[in-house]
Amino acid sequence: MNKSLVTNLLALIALAAGYWLDQSMLLFAGLFAFSGAITNWLAIHMLFEKVPGLYGSGVIPARFEDFKLGIKSLMMEQFFTTENIDRFLSQEMNSAASIDLKPVIEEIDLEPSFDGLVEVILNSQFGGMLTMMGGQETLAPLKQPFIEKMKQSMLDISQQDEFKQNLKAQLEQPDMLNDIRANVDSIIDQRLSELTPQLVKEIIQKMIREHLGWLVVWGGVFGGVIGVLSALVGVS
Repeated sequence: MNKSLVTNLLALIALAAGYWLDQSMLLFAGLFAFSGAITNWLAIHMLFEKVPGLYGSGVIPARFEDFKLGIKSLMMEQFFTTENIDRFLSQEMNSAASIDLKPVIEEIDLEPSFDGLVEVILNSQFGGMLTMMGGQETLAPLKQPFIEKMKQSMLDISQQDEFKQNLKAQLEQPDMLNDIRANVDSIIDQRLSELTPQLVKEIIQKMIREHLGWLVVWGGVFGGVIGVLSALVGVS
């Protein structure tokens, strides 16, 4: 239900009824209620839409760049400060469950490492012996077991407390924290660059229009009360 529309309609009905029934109290109540409701509705409308001749209307689309800078400033100065990033890293690194490098390790291509090992063997004193036994193809069946063993070893190392402490110390270096902030800053800039004035307007409208509708309702209510009081003063 559109609260603004209902409030304005009720005010107009009261205004019309007061006029046709020659009831000054109802007339004043409807007139003042409509005045309060329509004024608040226009004020809300002017936040989002440009109204010709009304200076300051359409403030949200007009100050689009300022809104973007404000959003970025809020996020960087309140959320992604060096202190907050350091605190987050400390909390995460102190939690054993949070250190799970298995997905990363699983994606590592260790075939070049195996090929490098084979090359070292071929260039060593065992190279001639290996050549007599069939060359590097003889080692081919060892590739997959080598890769699996290496990944398991890397995973075991990543779970050691000493590794976690060293990683934590490295991540908490000032240069690292600055790099993280710079990356966050770049991501925010990229996302904000995708915003358009229309999209910003729609986002803000979606968030606050429902609640701003009550301004129209209360404008109508207080306007109606003032109208009744005005009628009573006029009668007295």
